Amino acid sequence: MKKKLKIAQIAPLWFPIPPKKYGGTERIVSYLSEELTKRGHKVTLFASGDSKTKAKLISVRPKSLIEAGYNWQDPFWNLENLTEAFSQAKNFDIIHSHLDLWALPFLNLTNKPVIHTLHNQLYKASITREGERKPTRIEIFERHKNEAMAAFISKSERVNSAVKFKKSWIVYNGIDISQLRFNPKPKDHFVWIARIDPFKGIENAIKAAKIANVKLLLAGRLDPQRKEYFVKKIKPHLSNKIKYLGELSQEKLSSFYGSAIACLYPIEWEEPFGLIMTESMACGTPVIVFDRGSAKEIVSDGKTGFVVKNIEEMVKAMKKIDQIDRTACRQRVEKYFTYRKMVDNYEKIYYSL
Repeated sequence: MKKKLKIAQIAPLWFPIPPKKYGGTERIVSYLSEELTKRGHKVTLFASGDSKTKAKLISVRPKSLIEAGYNWQDPFWNLENLTEAFSQAKNFDIIHSHLDLWALPFLNLTNKPVIHTLHNQLYKASITREGERKPTRIEIFERHKNEAMAAFISKSERVNSAVKFKKSWIVYNGIDISQLRFNPKPKDHFVWIARIDPFKGIENAIKAAKIANVKLLLAGRLDPQRKEYFVKKIKPHLSNKIKYLGELSQEKLSSFYGSAIACLYPIEWEEPFGLIMTESMACGTPVIVFDRGSAKEIVSDGKTGFVVKNIEEMVKAMKKIDQIDRTACRQRVEKYFTYRKMVDNYEKIYYSL
């Protein structure tokens, strides 16, 4: 039997672990920490003090940053978190960071293996026009590409990465399907859910719903910096047919997804994964998604939804959505996208190092 490992999980401090509502990365860190602890590993979670975990919790802050009013662009408490974790590096067999590039400068301070899960895109498209300086974020990743070990969360993310790492893996994100009930009999509406942001495709979903003349429920976190956008671009379209429900808790997601004919996800960025698609399919609800990022890896086109190129194709797909077997949607998530499968894959990486 393999020996149990001493593992550090370093989480962002934006939201508690697990998050109360929004927070995809934080949810993944929670699944990892809890399942690894359940398997007998000695896990230390570096996260905000309002986190709940069976692992050993070490916090440099008593409360998560967003709830305390900090701005997304403020990195300083997360740097304190990394400093605390790497100062204890000798106590661990593996260090697993979920803080993008921020852990990279710490690599030379330890000889312990450090894995970086890239939850945010690192795509060529994000590089500026010819003759302009590369974004600093890409420069830093390139500086450390030979010693940094990266876990990409989809094949498309690795293929389109602006940086080629000497050592990397692909590990799909996983979800807890026990929290998402299968619903074979939806009601008469479609849904869209994400953080309220133009690149998440909320305006596209509204356009498609209007053209198809269907009911659409919108849900998702509205950050202070997006309130003006919401008032100008989204609120004027709200009506008896198109409604905004606000941000939903984990407990309300099953009924939200499961009651829908389909989930519309017309994103305008190369999304590395997209937990929303797996959550929807777990409830039996097919997904109609724009062909961006990992869409084709998560949604099986014609079997668990439709991968389309534009609003016109989305509307056509909406009209034939009854061709999709809702049971097949659930089965795809059970086969590929559970948190246990995700933890299996990370555990293999840990032991290989």
